[in-house]
Order: sequence, then structure tokens, then C-alpha cells
Amino acid sequence: MPIEQRVISGPKIGAKIGGNASAAPAPAPEPEPKKRRAPSKKLLIIGAVVVVLAAAAAAWFLFFQGDGAPAEEPAPEAGEVVQVEPISLNLADGHYLRLGLALQLTTDAHESPDPARALDLAIELFSGRTVAEISDPTSRAALKEQLAHALVEAYEGEVMDVYLTNYVTQ
Repeated sequence: MPIEQRVISGPKIGAKIGGNASAAPAPAPEPEPKKRRAPSKKLLIIGAVVVVLAAAAAAWFLFFQGDGAPAEEPAPEAGEVVQVEPISLNLADGHYLRLGLALQLTTDAHESPDPARALDLAIELFSGRTVAEISDPTSRAALKEQLAHALVEAYEGEVMDVYLTNYVTQ
């Protein structure tokens, strides 16, 4: 058996009592469009600070950093030349080399350096080589360059170059 359910409603809200209940309800008011607020002074100041900092950082990177290459140190100024007593070095196959050196000091050198380190580096570099290798001009220039580089490092900037003052093979 089916059950029927009926809903009885009272007068509609907003309708007049005793009036026509089927009258159309009043239209809902439209929401007002939101007004845009002006930015506050605090927000403007923060924005200005950010812009200034960004411009300062860009200027620093562009003008003060250069091209990213490390700055070159100025070339050392030549000072006194110190003569080192010639020594005889043993070469391969029973030959020898008579080698004399002069050290070109920089103006930063406070005292005349001890030549023992220079002789030790020269012995290490030239000993045991063949006469053909020592006599070849390009090989000799390469050996001199290696010796000069080793001396600059060993004397920590007090020596800037080396001169071969005595160079005799037999």
C-alpha cells in the first residue's frame, strides 16, 4: 500500500499576510563590485627598495666585476743580479756540463738569496741528459724556462729570471 505524503506550507516569507502567496519574490540585490584599494605607503617603499637594490647589484656585476678574469698581478720590477759560481754536472755517457748561473732578483728581495737552492734545482734539471739534448738550442731554451719557473717558485717571488753565464759541454 503506497503512502502519500503531503507538505503543507505556510505563507511565504516576505509576502503580505492575507495577500497573494503566489506573488513573485523580490529580486535579490546585486553585489556591489569590489573597489580597488590604493597600495599602502609601506608597500610602495618596499617596492622602491627592491628596485634600487636590484639596480645596484646589476651595476656592481657589470662595472666592478670586469669580464670575470682574475686581475693580473703587476710584473715584478728587476732588481740586483746575483752571480752563482759555475758547477760541473754529469751528463749521460760520461760527458759533463759546466753550468754558470746568474739570478735576476726583484726589487722586493730584501737580502741576497742563498744560491744553494738554485744550484740544487739546476743539478736536478740538467743532470743525466745527453749531450745532444743539452746542445740543441730549442731544448736548451726549454730547460732554461723550466729552471726559471722552478726558481720563481722556490724563492717565492724574490727571483724573477735566470741567466746562463757559463754553458760548456764535453
